[in-house]
Amino acid sequence: MHRREALKLLAGAATLPLVSREALALFHQVHEQLPASSALKTLNPHQDAIVTTIAELIIPQTETPGAQAARVNEFIDVVLTDWYDDPERSMFLNGLADVDARSRELFGKDFVECSGKQQTQIVTALDEDLTKVREAVVPGTMRRRRRRDRGEKSFFYMMKQLTIVGYYTSEVGSEEELQYEIIPSSHAGCATIEKPERSGT
Repeated sequence: MHRREALKLLAGAATLPLVSREALALFHQVHEQLPASSALKTLNPHQDAIVTTIAELIIPQTETPGAQAARVNEFIDVVLTDWYDDPERSMFLNGLADVDARSRELFGKDFVECSGKQQTQIVTALDEDLTKVREAVVPGTMRRRRRRDRGEKSFFYMMKQLTIVGYYTSEVGSEEELQYEIIPSSHAGCATIEKPERSGT
């Protein structure tokens, strides 16, 4: 499977279990290739701080590590650099700029300088906007029809999907949170089932 195919499957999946194991294995490889220390290629430090903050709001640290511990921001930087085409990359980066624009309009400062409550308010608004797009009235009808494909080409949809996949294909997410291996180290074959003994009647 190629990267573009994996991205297409990711964009069309409503939930992580709908993404094929082959696609998840490709995303898992991104984590394996991350350098020991952060080396951003597409995101600048300010953009990286926005991505890190939003990802941690989506998957916060609780009794298990959150998105930041799983290096989701670095995972996203690699996907932006090596997997996305120019229009997709631009859409994502413009979305980060919009987050700051919203923040300055509401609170007079950049997103990363806001309080946790203010940041949550902005992210909640982004999520609500995405929901409205996906539940919009279908042209030519009077009905509201939920469409998974609506909103796929939006910053926050991309951000949510990459955060979830980046987290659950990391060692932290797959082993500590889900407690399973994305790619099992071995496969146990079918066990022979013995015929039960028939008792006489």
